[in-house]
Amino acid sequence: MSQFNIDLPVAGMQFNVFLLIAIGFCVGVLGGFFGVGGGWIVTPALNIFGFHMAFAIGTDLANIFGQSIGAVRKHQKMGNIDWKLGLISIATSVIGLEIGSDVIISLERAGDVGVIVRWCYMFLLTFLGCYMLYDYFSANNQQLKNQHATKGETNVAERGFANELHKITLPPMISLPASGIERVSLWPILVVFLFTGFLSGFMGVGGGFIIMPALVYLIGLPTAVAVGTSLITVLFSAAYGCFTYALKGRVELFAALVMVIGASIGAQIGATAVRYIKGYGIRLLFAIMIIFAAFSVGTEQFYKITGKLFFQSLAGIILMATALSMSGVIITKLLIESKKEKKLKKEKFELLSGKQHEHT
Repeated sequence: MSQFNIDLPVAGMQFNVFLLIAIGFCVGVLGGFFGVGGGWIVTPALNIFGFHMAFAIGTDLANIFGQSIGAVRKHQKMGNIDWKLGLISIATSVIGLEIGSDVIISLERAGDVGVIVRWCYMFLLTFLGCYMLYDYFSANNQQLKNQHATKGETNVAERGFANELHKITLPPMISLPASGIERVSLWPILVVFLFTGFLSGFMGVGGGFIIMPALVYLIGLPTAVAVGTSLITVLFSAAYGCFTYALKGRVELFAALVMVIGASIGAQIGATAVRYIKGYGIRLLFAIMIIFAAFSVGTEQFYKITGKLFFQSLAGIILMATALSMSGVIITKLLIESKKEKKLKKEKFELLSGKQHEHT
């Protein structure tokens, strides 16, 4: 397979071009579908396959920036973006991000910050995943008990944390018509984004996997709108991070461009799939994905404790297997549902044609 290797002059290495496209495609599907950047997959994947960590992070940020442009455009056409909320998110998250990064630098001076960050990763991902699974199954049970329940997605704003936040009437009050929210205080929203920004800076991620569930469970957005809106923050974070790493000479632009080829196609597929899969279905898949991600981080922690390379390899395998499996599920579901839609349209057309013939 060496004939498919390409020279990467900045990173000073060779890499298989089809592997880069495959990684980009896979993460593009997940990014377009879940509203995440996918850095928690691409960075360790590139590192496992030979990139030094700094180049892996910088190159991944460039790829995320490229794929997010296409995903944002697709979600905009589908009406899944609340631009007002997205701009508030960017402005507030930057402050939280700076605070989080300052805390990391302080901890780095005090000792091994990696251990603390990995434990935080495991706790946060496990908590989010388990809570979303609980929400999914409790909502399903509620629908089974109520035979007259309306099909589709239950409005999250009617219950839980979002309901409590919506009771706050501290001025200024704003409206978010794109999200179906008539009136809400600005202050709780600022606190939510400040917190998610802090976590992004503290854990070194784009923030999509934190912001998407925060928009759903804390602010009360419909899942599809939460996915599209979170991509705004992901796009901005990736652009900012890519610029910073590029100034330090840690972006292999050619590798990023190759990945963007696959990611652009994958992002269109992932964003289109949102149209066919209900909100709770998206949350179920997201919960499963981040629980496996937490397991991968835990395995990496075992490697740091024991020094056995087996655990490091296993962590990478879990990440890639999760990403590939989840992409496969999304694409399969998209094909099945789109086929059903075409069949229904055909039957409807034939029925209308039959009625017209009867009248004539």
